[in-house]
Amino acid sequence: MLPEPTLPFADGPGPIGEFDDPVLVDPPPSLLTAVIEAYREAAPEVVEPDLRTLRALASTDGSPASPSDSAVSDLPTLTVLASDRAVDAVANGFRPASRLAALAEAGTLELRTLSEPQPNTALVGRETGHVLVAGGRRGEADGDATEPWCRVGDDPALRERYAPLVEAAAERRLRTPSRHRVYEAVRERCGDDVADDVIRALDAGDVDGDGVETDAPDLAGARRRAYVIGVHRGALDRDLRRACEEAGLGSSATFTRIKRELREAGLLSTESVPQPVGRPRERLVARGALAEADGPDEAVAAALDAAE
Repeated sequence: MLPEPTLPFADGPGPIGEFDDPVLVDPPPSLLTAVIEAYREAAPEVVEPDLRTLRALASTDGSPASPSDSAVSDLPTLTVLASDRAVDAVANGFRPASRLAALAEAGTLELRTLSEPQPNTALVGRETGHVLVAGGRRGEADGDATEPWCRVGDDPALRERYAPLVEAAAERRLRTPSRHRVYEAVRERCGDDVADDVIRALDAGDVDGDGVETDAPDLAGARRRAYVIGVHRGALDRDLRRACEEAGLGSSATFTRIKRELREAGLLSTESVPQPVGRPRERLVARGALAEADGPDEAVAAALDAAE
């Protein structure tokens, strides 16, 4: 059995699984982040697997790199009715967005769009429900609260109040894929080595002018890093594009633009590779600093330097 995803409340920890068919209504970014973190701590294999876990999942009978059915089934399913503002704030960077995507892809978190703000944030089940009040220090906005949340009331009727909103809400689709999806798509098209290095590149933080590591990339940065790694590894252009598209990283036009930018920066050329059947393929060939890079971190750094 996996540990229970638990939220930090002022009166003690609150397991999400204590609610029957729970719904979280209008969470600010801080609370939505706390929900994702609760699931990540309980089941990292599902939410943010490391490279060793991804390899192990992918190597079992050749099946896709996805969490086991038992791991997913042990987790409580949560419906989240959230504003676009809250979701966008949480999903700004690739890594937090990929965690949210992993929960959505696994069916553990059903994300729906809240069209209008509610008077209060609420966590409700079929038999009970609580209004949630941020316990932040005076003067802080709800979304920036650093203290645990306070549960107010114990009202079984709350579920009926929010049921029509949940029913009418549209599914919120995320533009960012999970790590599982990226790893498997690249592995299937380009091989284990390229997939391993793509995950390493996505995990690495950027480095500012003073050599200090900053946050990991946003979606645009993740697209560029994945393609740069394919160039560094000498992948076939068509295979790399297909992998990135199937992973949900972006469209073919997106990677055409990245390819052009790398070529103009002197980091990329191509060579023709004959095929047993059909037209020759284009192999991506690293040039300049990208060709000299030792490993994915240096490859990313070379591409970032060229973009400045």
